[in-house]
Amino acid sequence: MALIPSFLGRRSNVFDPFSLDVWDPFEGFPFGTRALSEPRSSFGSEVSAFVNTQIDWKETPEAHVFKADLPGLRKEEVKVEIEEGRVLQISGERSKEFEEKNDRWHRVERSQGKFLRRFRLPENAKVDQVRASMENGVLTVTVPKEEIKKPEVKAIEISG
Repeated sequence: MALIPSFLGRRSNVFDPFSLDVWDPFEGFPFGTRALSEPRSSFGSEVSAFVNTQIDWKETPEAHVFKADLPGLRKEEVKVEIEEGRVLQISGERSKEFEEKNDRWHRVERSQGKFLRRFRLPENAKVDQVRASMENGVLTVTVPKEEIKKPEVKAIEISG
């Protein structure tokens, strides 16, 4: 008889540190948390954390600057487009890593799949002069701004 209770899990192989079968307190509930502990290939869809690519948007006096962290992607795997209606679209795809029949995955945390983000640009954006560059896995998209013309004020002399 073990001194430590087995409710936290039991090893299916005592010599394998990754074989701990973790107890799921929600096992049997209708929303099925079991899928969270299964390998990603069993999800049956391409939706992943990569879909939620984080993008920063800052405005400087000269331009709107978008920065996206896309580690492991090459510039050929990313698209930057301007759609009608002043919409900036950034998209791409990280391919699934090829799996060998003999491979045994212990953990799959790197995201994969497609991503797509859209941003409606303000009226002062020069959509015909957009520039994009990618360095060390960081995509930078620069959208120059038009100068806002201040209305010309003309002083009128009052007679009389």
